[in-house]
Amino acid sequence: MLRGMTGVMPVYLEGGKHRVFACALEWPGWCRAGRDEASALAALAAYAPRYAPVAAEAGVAFPSEAEASFDVVERLAGTATTDFGAPDVVATADAAPLTEPKARQLGALVKASWVILDRVVAAAPAELRKGPRGGGRDRDKIAEHVLAAETAYGRKLGLRGLKQPALDDTAAIATLRGAIVATLIEAAVQASTPAGQWPPRYAARRIAWHVLDHAWEIEDRSTPAPV
Repeated sequence: MLRGMTGVMPVYLEGGKHRVFACALEWPGWCRAGRDEASALAALAAYAPRYAPVAAEAGVAFPSEAEASFDVVERLAGTATTDFGAPDVVATADAAPLTEPKARQLGALVKASWVILDRVVAAAPAELRKGPRGGGRDRDKIAEHVLAAETAYGRKLGLRGLKQPALDDTAAIATLRGAIVATLIEAAVQASTPAGQWPPRYAARRIAWHVLDHAWEIEDRSTPAPV
């Protein structure tokens, strides 16, 4: 098992006009939003049990509720994207290089988020419960949307010539994801980000957040609406 992180966990808050994201700096993908700082932090804490399987899949020890607490280390001004519903601002800590073991741990957590998504998709019904007004994509449309985003995110890491794989092309999907993780690990150690590209630590967080947000959406919408 890789060395885990316990105790006080550094968190940053990204605040837009109508939405605040709370993101755990050392746990890519563990980001939740609320209307204000307090509700964002409460949402982050509430999703700890749902993030724990990601850490377990990556082989990283995840702190129990009793062991963990949040330390807000930075507050960032959000953007229109923040208010739209996605974490969009690079944290100061994202500029720091990682040791190779830590970079590999970062990559393992991103890979684990894909494993969780694939597992959820495989178990979900093709048609998902719709929202109050009949909205929401079904299972395969969500999976295709995630693949499209990953292809775009790969370009943000400097990968060229990427094409979105077909949903049933497991080999092409594995190649795309492998290239993303390899690039993340190498770039996180070097901590160099060319103009116009995402810093690797931010990229890992954004990619894993998007994957897990939709995995959890599929889980939530796979069951009938509560009466």
